[in-house]
Amino acid sequence: MAGKRVLRKYDGKKHGWFKFALTVAAVVIATLIVFNVFIGVSRVSGQSMEPALSDRQIVFYSRISDTYERGDIVSIKMPSGEKYVKRVIAVEGDSVNIRDGKVFVNGMISEEDYVNGVTEKGNYDIVYPYTVKKNTVFVLGDNRENSVDSRTFGPVVTTSISGKLIFQ
Repeated sequence: MAGKRVLRKYDGKKHGWFKFALTVAAVVIATLIVFNVFIGVSRVSGQSMEPALSDRQIVFYSRISDTYERGDIVSIKMPSGEKYVKRVIAVEGDSVNIRDGKVFVNGMISEEDYVNGVTEKGNYDIVYPYTVKKNTVFVLGDNRENSVDSRTFGPVVTTSISGKLIFQ
């Protein structure tokens, strides 16, 4: 019997690491696809969105939305590369006016129970009432006295919006 080869049933343990590696690779690739195509991550910087969002808070946004409504919180990528998280106050065709510390959209006072502070006009070259142009939105931070927003940098082109907040 010397030299006779004994055949044993394959039990899969020998190559189990390969199956595990394939599974891990598939999960990593799927995660990368989801986070590069469908979902984005942003960090709130500063107190401009308080009390709704806090400084350094991580937020997730949907990359697949290309329509924005009043009240949506969006992540904006500025030409400088900075990212801002702001609230859409007015959309294409809306008229925005700021007076007496309040925001008016289409002649009606904007009901904003999330606002902290008084809304001033800012220092951008906007003449109020301002009509929001095609493919742009007017955004403000919730903490109106401590926010860099459309009052500072003007309306935002919708192609600069990375996505709409889905959860925080």
